[in-house]
Amino acid sequence: MDLSKRKNVYYLLTFVVFAVLSFRLGQLQLINPEKFDKEAEKNSVKTIITTPARGLIYDKNYKLLVDNKPSYSVTITKKDFDTNQINSVSALIGIDPDDIRSDLKDIEGPNRFIPTRISRDADFKTISYIEENRDNLKGVDYKIEPIRLYPSTNLRCSHILGYTKEISKEQMKNQQGDYYKQGDIVGMTGLESSYENYLRGEKGFQFILQDSKGREVGGLNDGKNDVAALSGNDLVLTIDADLQEYAEKLLGNRKGAIVAMDPNNGEVLTLVSKPDYDLNYFSGKLSPEIWNKLNTDPDKPLFNRATLTRYPPGSTYKMVTALASLQEGIMKPNSTIECGGSFTFGNRTFGDHGAYGNISFVPAIEHSCNVFFYKLVLKIGFDNWTKYGRMFGFGDRTGIDIPEENRGLLPSPEYFDKVYGPNGWTEGYVVSLGIGQGELGVTPLQMACYCAALCNSGTYYQPHLVKFLKNPNTGELSPVSFKKRELNIDKDYFKIIQKGMYNVVNGSGTATAIRTSSVIIAGKTGTAQNPHGRDHSWFICYAPYDDPKIAICVLVENAGFGAAVAAPIAQRIVLKYLLGNTDESEIDDNKYHMPD
Repeated sequence: MDLSKRKNVYYLLTFVVFAVLSFRLGQLQLINPEKFDKEAEKNSVKTIITTPARGLIYDKNYKLLVDNKPSYSVTITKKDFDTNQINSVSALIGIDPDDIRSDLKDIEGPNRFIPTRISRDADFKTISYIEENRDNLKGVDYKIEPIRLYPSTNLRCSHILGYTKEISKEQMKNQQGDYYKQGDIVGMTGLESSYENYLRGEKGFQFILQDSKGREVGGLNDGKNDVAALSGNDLVLTIDADLQEYAEKLLGNRKGAIVAMDPNNGEVLTLVSKPDYDLNYFSGKLSPEIWNKLNTDPDKPLFNRATLTRYPPGSTYKMVTALASLQEGIMKPNSTIECGGSFTFGNRTFGDHGAYGNISFVPAIEHSCNVFFYKLVLKIGFDNWTKYGRMFGFGDRTGIDIPEENRGLLPSPEYFDKVYGPNGWTEGYVVSLGIGQGELGVTPLQMACYCAALCNSGTYYQPHLVKFLKNPNTGELSPVSFKKRELNIDKDYFKIIQKGMYNVVNGSGTATAIRTSSVIIAGKTGTAQNPHGRDHSWFICYAPYDDPKIAICVLVENAGFGAAVAAPIAQRIVLKYLLGNTDESEIDDNKYHMPD
């Protein structure tokens, strides 16, 4: 190529480079300057995220159950932090240096410019040290954030309220949107979890100008760009705090559960699971030692026995079998079945508490006659037994507004085929189901809902713990709606069941020891056979008999007959709720020696 052509190529390349640079300069300065101003601003403006106060939680009478209190959180801004100071910061806040390195590694992109929480609930000594050594602790700061406070010293409510905890990395990955950041608090169990989106509020943002050395020089645009945090919605519960405290005290150190509800609307009045735990453990910094102890405790205090246990309900389930036979037209209300004291089916004999002769529905419930229901379940058939159990919600979740709930187990022919094979079981497997034994498994919550449907003659209400969402700024109450359904059972048949339950307490039945002239109680005792030890004690009841306002299920593990411990506890809850009467004496599980 000759010299003139080389010059032309050089001039052309020079022109192209000059044109591109000129175009880019014009784009930056004239076409879209706002966009690039904002990009540049990231290097000079520190964004501080303001954590909103979580919504408060009240009982039905507006007694405060969960409050907030201020707490100091230590933060690190990765862009400004000198990693040589990790050991110093580690010693200051009591966190392993590797944990700090791991946290910093996860901070990427624009988050490098935002203070990230690495420790919460720091003491005043720590905060004072940070304040006095700012020049040596570049990028280390603190902010004031709200944490949970539980005002009552006598009331636990731990399995209702649930606890909050720092969000896990797995939860961060699976979150919808980008609300949560590393170190944020999130509801893990109970109402704190199920109403998280209402309780958490909306974060605020404060924009602070910094000079070239990272020193704060004031708010961006005099603070006009700041966004105030909005507190979360408050919850107004259906729980009666006084009744809850009393029920917790009655159950004491026993393992078990109590669920009481209003049978007219499904509102849960009390829900107790024992053992329980102190929610204050989760307010602020959770000790690893305490967390490990809670998780390894053989009594499982974190386990909600009211909604997660799966025990056979014993004789408390007999009314399902009775109603199935009546509604299907297999038995008449005055039909009888002969009880000779035992029932032999195949090569097995099933026992009873006594020989009752020809006995009908009401006395069979009153005396808890086993033979009546052994024979009755065979009359109605396995399919019908399962059908009516499902109608009462067994084998499925009730839909209560806390996440910890299992379905229980409602056996069916299909289930037995799957477990034993189509030819691996016979009708003999069904006999014990008629009295609520065998492979049937229920929760105390399911049993409380069942009892409520029995006493209100067939309306099944979805149980719930929250009545209103309350706007913290306006005080406006928004009711929370729940479902109800009518059972396809003739209401006249419920009258037979109710009469039998009346006689259990007020006739010559299995729970006459809790009879009181103050309030007419109707109920049914039950015993769950336990192959690992003493049987479990069940009792369901409602009161007053002629105008039910409370339905209760009590389960006490390893307490023997249903009348021994569970029934007296239920009686005292009835008297406390309806009359305000309390009896602080200890319940003696050896006082009553009666069949279930």
